[in-house]
Amino acid sequence: MVEHPLKQRFVLDTSVFITEEIREDDEDLEAAVDRLLDLVARAKLELNISCYIPPSVYEELTEMLADRDVDDEIISKLNTWVIKKNPDRFEVSIPAEIVFRFIDEMSDRVNRGLRVSEKAVRKVEDSRDKPLDEHEYMTEIDKVISDLRQEYRTTLRRGVLDSREDFDLLILARELDAGVVTEDTGIIAWAEDFGLRYLKGRDFPALLQKYLEATDGTNTPR
Repeated sequence: MVEHPLKQRFVLDTSVFITEEIREDDEDLEAAVDRLLDLVARAKLELNISCYIPPSVYEELTEMLADRDVDDEIISKLNTWVIKKNPDRFEVSIPAEIVFRFIDEMSDRVNRGLRVSEKAVRKVEDSRDKPLDEHEYMTEIDKVISDLRQEYRTTLRRGVLDSREDFDLLILARELDAGVVTEDTGIIAWAEDFGLRYLKGRDFPALLQKYLEATDGTNTPR
């Protein structure tokens, strides 16, 4: 095979495979993932475009696919065409400014989380421990606690790196000078800070298809 001049690398997040945004009409999760992996395979064979995934993200993804009863053949195809690679955490450097901003942001989020908790405590003080009309099994205090959990989670976690999987994704992309493909807005925000190329997962299948069509007129969508 003649080596193709177009070479790109992408690091894929779990959300690329799970999101409903990559599905075509009447397509279920399994069919969408299968079609995406077919595109990844063709892009590798015809254009030498490589897709990577950190092992931590791979484990998270395969657990999600198994929970959704995705066929083992799809997992086998994933293992064939998406390269698992640990990021080199000892060699990849991160600017001190990024670490400083991360610490500053987490400090601010902790303070905001405390304010959310304080607001919930005040609601409890004003509540009576009686059942709600629409939920006989839930008291006013139960409702306050439920709301607190949701708001606290949103305040502290949305838009921030909150797992080793997210961090592995960014470090590997930086190591490989690869584009990040994700639906996670927090990862996208940090990819910008890391100076990384990024693409929303919903746009990735179409991008690969356009590359294939542009380089070989005989390639048609499958």
